[in-house]
Amino acid sequence: MQEFGPGSALIVTDLQNDFADPRGSLHVRGGEELVAPVNKLVRRASEAGAFVVYTEDWHPESTPHFAKDGGIWPVHCVAGTWGAELVPGLVVAGPSVRKGTTGEDGYSGFGVRDVVTGATRPTELAALLADHGIGRVSLVGLATDYCVKYTALDAVALGFETTVLSSYCRAVELHAGDGAAALEELVAAGVEVLASEEGLR
Repeated sequence: MQEFGPGSALIVTDLQNDFADPRGSLHVRGGEELVAPVNKLVRRASEAGAFVVYTEDWHPESTPHFAKDGGIWPVHCVAGTWGAELVPGLVVAGPSVRKGTTGEDGYSGFGVRDVVTGATRPTELAALLADHGIGRVSLVGLATDYCVKYTALDAVALGFETTVLSSYCRAVELHAGDGAAALEELVAAGVEVLASEEGLR
């Protein structure tokens, strides 16, 4: 049974304009539907004494992560632009961790990977969670098959009791079935996947 309270954290993943707004350059279908339900979770978590933290892609204008520079993604979430801003109306009740700031792949909130060399380095997320005495994390946001998945995989590998609230996530689906496959991969790795609010209190 997953609970919000002291010792737990809600990680709100990449609810930014370029992903969650239909006008965004890398819009995830249905992403705009998440703001209201996620806000309810944020309020519930905060009232229960849980720690709430947000992740954000925050890229330079040119990076091997982008298709124009050799990657696979359209230009998105460029630092300081509208696309990189958290969606209007999102309740912000904690700090943000920005990733991909010097051009790396930033799929996981816990670490980034140099696109050319493959070298990885951590973000401040693990330290933030440790500072708040967190042992359990719940993830919501975008996208199921990328940033949510990789953040959850890193969380469980780091020893956190990890839950993905899949009803509060949406998938990019570069290929049909990617979202479902991501959830299966998470379960196999030891992540609890909840398809609704059942079990949350």
